[in-house]
Amino acid sequence: MDERDGGEKPDSAVVRDALGVGVAVGLSGFAFGVTSAGSGLTLLQTCALSLLVFTGASQFALVGALATGGNPLTAAAGAFFLGVRNAFYGLRLSQLLALPRAVRPFAAQWVIDETTVVALAQPTRRGARIGFAVTGLSLYVLWNLTTLLGALGAEAIGDTDAWGLDAAGPAVFLALLAPMLKTTVERTVAGVAVLLGLGLLPVLPAGVPVLVAALAAPAVLWAEGRRRGADRDDVQGGDR
Repeated sequence: MDERDGGEKPDSAVVRDALGVGVAVGLSGFAFGVTSAGSGLTLLQTCALSLLVFTGASQFALVGALATGGNPLTAAAGAFFLGVRNAFYGLRLSQLLALPRAVRPFAAQWVIDETTVVALAQPTRRGARIGFAVTGLSLYVLWNLTTLLGALGAEAIGDTDAWGLDAAGPAVFLALLAPMLKTTVERTVAGVAVLLGLGLLPVLPAGVPVLVAALAAPAVLWAEGRRRGADRDDVQGGDR
């Protein structure tokens, strides 16, 4: 078993924390529904994205690129690369949760940022399973329900640009992302990605700047590795 150090957390506390995350993030599906409908997608297409894709960053990236006239393949590629991180989450969670084989294909749909954070925060496998399940279920239900409400509301309102609702999606995404940037390297990656994305918007087709911005992570990590290597060489040289 994968039991971590620390006192066992009551199941009720795990459920409470997981529900808090699920409800808080799930409500932001409204912003996606508004953004997607305002980008020209139909109600069915909007709801299908939330039901089948179910990863907010990729969904916002896809509809954002389409809204600015991007090629559908380029937009899909950008969304795909943003969603690749979930595969790495799945590798860790498969060891931690150790779910029965029959359940894994269904659980894979809920492997996202929020369920991963809640599961990894628990000191026991039982707590991790409860946290993952409660977060995943509450978030999936609310995200899809509020997506539907947002899309219906956007259709009733009409021109979302006139109301400024086209900025709702990016604003929600930034609000969710900002608290996660805790280290200097993470902030640097985010800053470089923003500079690349915004700087290339006028010169590259819609959707392509997102792909290029993804290069910020390996570039910053490479530079950080070089810096640490140089620091080690300086220390070793000073000891001689």
